[in-house]
Amino acid sequence: MPEDQPNNPLHGLTLEAILRLLVEKYGWEGLAERIPVRCFSVDPSVGSSLAFLRRTPWARAKVEALYLGRLRPRRKGRGRKPGGGNRGRPVEPREP
Repeated sequence: MPEDQPNNPLHGLTLEAILRLLVEKYGWEGLAERIPVRCFSVDPSVGSSLAFLRRTPWARAKVEALYLGRLRPRRKGRGRKPGGGNRGRPVEPREP
């Protein structure tokens, strides 16, 4: 396994660290809404969730994708209406 992974945003992070961060941000209920698996909705714990995620590659991939989506920087202009770049200030007419 290569030690140098400069382009891998998960490099150096454990699955446990990722899971704890997501639970802190969304809570177990919010995590279960985003990734509908029983280990998040029925008597959830870090230990049982880690055991499930380590045995279930598709579920682990969803957890990692949720974590990565949380890190993705927001693009400028996202969610704005077209022509809404003046931030509510009146537009001054230009002289011809």
